Amino acid sequence: MKAYIGADHGGYKLKGEIKRWLSEWNFEFEDLGAHKFDSKDDYPDFAWPVAVKVGSQIGSFGILACRSGQGECIVANKAKGVRAALCWNEKSAFAARNDDDANVLCLPADYVSLSEANKIIHTFLTTPFANEERFKRRVDKVRKIDINL
Repeated sequence: MKAYIGADHGGYKLKGEIKRWLSEWNFEFEDLGAHKFDSKDDYPDFAWPVAVKVGSQIGSFGILACRSGQGECIVANKAKGVRAALCWNEKSAFAARNDDDANVLCLPADYVSLSEANKIIHTFLTTPFANEERFKRRVDKVRKIDINL
């Protein structure tokens, strides 16, 4: 498994910590930017490349961070094959993976502490899809929407 990570200026500091944690966990990752802090950068420039990579590589994950997490989540969900989820605690991260087979985690850097972000990411990356019939049926319906776009 591999994670693709991205953040605008609002999530830039958090992304630095995410890289450190992923390295500590021996989790392979690729940083798709921002590679330097720029207070005037725009979240679509980083969310879209992450989403395209995840959508084209089955089994990969994306981790995005911006101030609210909302903008990057909106962008990521426009990519075929992506099921991006805004998660603000461990419970929401667990549900995103367990119930919805989410493959991109969107973090609201202004609303979670570093400790919370660490737990959210760890939960997201280690929780498998439950594969229960009701969850599979729902995820299959989402996949059919992708096909019809």
